[in-house]
Amino acid sequence: MTSAGAYVRKGFVDGAAAVRGIERLGAAGHPLTDKLAATADPDAALEGLLRLSDALDEAEEGAGARMLSEVADDEGTAMRLCSVLGASAALTHHLVRHPEQWRELTDPTLGSTRTAAYAVREAMLAAVGADPQALEPVAGLPDAEAVDALRVEYRRILLRLASRDLAHHLGIDDAAAEISDLAAATLDAALAVARARVGDGAHQARLAVIAMGKCGGHELNYISDVDVVFVFEPAVLESGEGADEGSALRVATQLASHLMRICSDHTREGTIWPVDANLRPEGSQGPLVRTLASHQGYYEKWAKTWEFQALLKARPVAGDGDLGRRYCEMVAPMVWNAAGRDGFVADVQAMRRRVVDHIPAHEAERQIKLGSGGLRDVEFAVQLLQLVHGRSDPSLREGATLSALARLTDGGYVGREDGEKLHEAYAFLRTLEHRIQLHQLRRTHVLPEDEASLRRLGRSLGHFSEPAETLDKQWRYHRREVRRLHEKLFYRPLLGAVAKLAGSEARLSLEAAEERLSALGYADPKAALRHLEALTSGVSRTSDIQRTLLPVLLEWFADSPDPDAGLFGFRRISESLGRTPWYLTMLRDEGEVAQRLAHVLGTSRYATDLLEREPQGVKMLGESLVPLSAEAGLAEMKALVERAETAEAAVVAVRAVRRRELLRIACGELVAGTDVALVGQGLSRLTDATLQATLDIATYAVRTQRGLDEAPTRIAVIAMGRYGGFELSYGSDADVMFVHGPVEGAEPQVAASFATAVVAELRRLLSLPASDPPLEVDPDLRPEGKNGPMVRTVESYAAYYAKWSHVWEFQALLRADAVAGDEDLRRRFTELVDPLRFPADGIAEGDVVEVRRIKARVDEERLPRGADRHTHLKLGRGGLADVEWTVQLLQMRHAGRVEGLRTPQTLPALEAAAAAGLIPEEDAETLADAWRLVSRVRNAVTLVRGKPYDQLPRDAQERAAVARVLGYPQGSSDQMVNDYLRTTRRAHAVVERVFWE
Repeated sequence: MTSAGAYVRKGFVDGAAAVRGIERLGAAGHPLTDKLAATADPDAALEGLLRLSDALDEAEEGAGARMLSEVADDEGTAMRLCSVLGASAALTHHLVRHPEQWRELTDPTLGSTRTAAYAVREAMLAAVGADPQALEPVAGLPDAEAVDALRVEYRRILLRLASRDLAHHLGIDDAAAEISDLAAATLDAALAVARARVGDGAHQARLAVIAMGKCGGHELNYISDVDVVFVFEPAVLESGEGADEGSALRVATQLASHLMRICSDHTREGTIWPVDANLRPEGSQGPLVRTLASHQGYYEKWAKTWEFQALLKARPVAGDGDLGRRYCEMVAPMVWNAAGRDGFVADVQAMRRRVVDHIPAHEAERQIKLGSGGLRDVEFAVQLLQLVHGRSDPSLREGATLSALARLTDGGYVGREDGEKLHEAYAFLRTLEHRIQLHQLRRTHVLPEDEASLRRLGRSLGHFSEPAETLDKQWRYHRREVRRLHEKLFYRPLLGAVAKLAGSEARLSLEAAEERLSALGYADPKAALRHLEALTSGVSRTSDIQRTLLPVLLEWFADSPDPDAGLFGFRRISESLGRTPWYLTMLRDEGEVAQRLAHVLGTSRYATDLLEREPQGVKMLGESLVPLSAEAGLAEMKALVERAETAEAAVVAVRAVRRRELLRIACGELVAGTDVALVGQGLSRLTDATLQATLDIATYAVRTQRGLDEAPTRIAVIAMGRYGGFELSYGSDADVMFVHGPVEGAEPQVAASFATAVVAELRRLLSLPASDPPLEVDPDLRPEGKNGPMVRTVESYAAYYAKWSHVWEFQALLRADAVAGDEDLRRRFTELVDPLRFPADGIAEGDVVEVRRIKARVDEERLPRGADRHTHLKLGRGGLADVEWTVQLLQMRHAGRVEGLRTPQTLPALEAAAAAGLIPEEDAETLADAWRLVSRVRNAVTLVRGKPYDQLPRDAQERAAVARVLGYPQGSSDQMVNDYLRTTRRAHAVVERVFWE
């Protein structure tokens, strides 16, 4: 007798149970052992065989032994039966319930679906008592019996198919096609039962069932929803007249509803699968059935891109065949022109993102269908290429994914090697999906985690040594391949249209390449092809690396708001750096740097301009993007200044550091999500360092020009406005005031003349033409404005403020911050203005009224003509001015007694006001949220447009780019606008209560 250990070595898990089970098989045990051991789950196969034998004995004494004897003598039957019992608990249960059906597995040929599809339909119709030769109702068979008979016959045919799939390694495309034909026959049989239910009125309507999705594409799973669309027409009655359309509609709706329930209801024989009609026009909200004309009107007028993508697989499968064919002929031209619709690619990509976003987090890494590198990646890629190129090439109009992929490969739209690898990966994933579903005949696309299930799946795929581990390796390999091929499928063949590629790469014509680029979102495909040709032509190492990089980069550009700008910017930077040893090597070897570069180039004109002027900045994308401190920036600037021979050369070096750091801050916001407050601080610190370094240069230059050993006066720079508030944006001017203090013994007139000359030189140097964004130094907030002296002493400022200043000047001083120049002078100026801007008892009520009057005038007069008050970033409702004036009024009224309010920064002052109980915490949060959002939008607009703009963009592409900078997914610009309007509306309500009272 064989030992338990021997059975374990053969593949059984429970050796002792195997010993007992094989003994129960009697004489059949020995010849069947190897067949059982070769199954996915030998233990389950043995148990199922014993249960089947017992079930036969219950029906007829001795029938079980006869079955075992016959199976043991027929190697083919034994192999098929044991394979089913070891792989599918659901079909085992069916066999035990209907044990006579084991004989279905004795025929070793069983036919193929291509010749047997009609026979399957006949068998299904006959099972429910319908005439296979005519669309007539069921006759003579009670409804409940017909419904159960439908389920039993369905599983009988499925059993035959599964046995060949498992034992004879049926190709996945053939297996899926047979399942699809079985589903079509089931729908026809269910419709016959439905006609019987409706009764005599059923003849008033012609009803066609159009399969969509996998059933329509002839690639259905073992268990899946069957997606359908119903189309009807009034029938011609015996009298020769057409039936009333209203009556026909009612009948057709009844027929469709009954058909769906007949397939999905649970009876004593179980269920088949749900019939899903939600792909119909208007989805679940639309009528269940429509006429052909109604469908046509909807698709011509209202349908979205994804609906045409779904129609790509439409196929008439049941009911009135002529009506079904007319429906498919009607929709076909619309399907193959869908790629020319506005927003085609964005719609397709948005649909793919919605699918991914709905994957439960705990399933994401085990999703065979929807996860990254899964079946849907292949299907979406193939469908998109079909829709793009199928307009001009009818050979691509295939429903099945593998057939379409073969046509794309044969036509040169996909590289032959890539097509073969994608075919292999897709076939593996579909086979794995089939094996998972076959076990319980349940709709699932998730790879199980338990060891027993993984072992069964691995063995079902032929891995008998370490099946779970081998399966895991194979699954991960194919996922990686799908991800890799998905990235290059659209883009590498584009290079074949403009460059000579080695091997069997696809050779797209220029026209096909333009079509594909256009469909992928490139607005000027001819220009894009010129850029590709310039980047890839030649036989140099640079061209070789570019040909390797571009397939991935082109996809990243296509995912950006402006693919054309991304590709053009990459060409210009590559022409500047292409021969630099580190540039292309870094992009090739450090994927994050390349992806960051693509995102920056395709999103931000501001950062692209900086990169073109500072191409070495590409290195920065692999470094920290946290803004430098003012001290670090100033130290670097001073080191460069010391080596310069002229003031002009020195300031060029200073501005080069500033240009590089502007790029760092911009890239940080674009790709690393740097907080808006940190961006403002970084830009302000950078301006501090720039002004300090330039002030030193200007002071030295003027002193040298005048032949002075020492400067006769000390100078300080006072930051004002958003600069003083540490809240600069990319397009902000540097609002400043200048103060000087003569050294002991210096003539006042000489000191003033020197200070004025230094300030003039500082402004001249910073305004020299250069390749970096200018730093506009704006001194117009000084006393007396443009008519006042450019620079004053502390005493002069004191005298002015004591005699002439107005409440608005004290308000402006709230944001005064001494940032550069002589430290003692900076301290003295701060001590002068603190009592003025933070009065101990707060400002008088008359001054409060004046502040409100000025705000009302600003709101009315300074809003540009034609600007939308709801979306103007600075002066709009709930915008920056609303929030900042509200905070400043609180400061002027209460900073004398609330120390936390004595800050030039908006957010800290707002927090202090809430902490002191001057404003409810929820109101403070509302204002802070609005200030942060509007500041982020303002920065994003400048980054996108390349220049400052205080209005939410009206241009759709710019608005989409702003949304991407803010972190919204592609296609969410409307959501961004809605969030903006809601946030600013709430903030404006707080301003009404707090500022205006």
